[in-house]
Amino acid sequence: MDRELMDRRPEIRAKALKDLQHSEVLMLGGHFDYGNGYHGRLYVNAHQLFRHPSTIWRFAQDLIDLLPSELVQQTEVVAGPVTGGALLAHTIAGLLDSRRSLTHPPCSFAPFNYDPAGGFALRPFYRRELKGKRVLLADDVRNTGETFAKCAALVKESGGTVVATVQICDRCEAVVDVGVPNIALAEYKAPENFTADSCPLCAQKVPITRF
Repeated sequence: MDRELMDRRPEIRAKALKDLQHSEVLMLGGHFDYGNGYHGRLYVNAHQLFRHPSTIWRFAQDLIDLLPSELVQQTEVVAGPVTGGALLAHTIAGLLDSRRSLTHPPCSFAPFNYDPAGGFALRPFYRRELKGKRVLLADDVRNTGETFAKCAALVKESGGTVVATVQICDRCEAVVDVGVPNIALAEYKAPENFTADSCPLCAQKVPITRF
């Protein structure tokens, strides 16, 4: 089964990349503020995922198709940062149960909230849910990898174990390694990120893309 999956991965990823651009989830050529101190020309627009629930469902289904069978069976909680990551994590958690036997314990979901003043955080209820659990971290896009790292630290503080990270699109620009397998539905080598204080697009007075 895993051998067959490995043979299909290039096909699944190529189709996903095309679909992401066609649906305007993957936006190219803009000037985006990622909210983490970096700017860039590429953005994964989670609002397009919200617009049609079937879109996120389909991308989540395809992403699960790329997961090794042991991850499908071992994952107990799928967690993601608000908003796009939490939506993807919630969808994956539900779909994972359809890939497992009826006697398998149901998969749980946990969102990481974000406060501009304090960063990412877990509510006490979800901290208790993560204790002693194997956690799959999900996000809509991986830029620098810093969001995954912050979420992984919260999982560890809660007594859980991160088994892997997954995302719809990997920009192949990560500067932080969480130390677990990373699986992306699509990979797109985008133009480099810029720190906000040295962004050439800002210097050229290119407006931040709003939507």
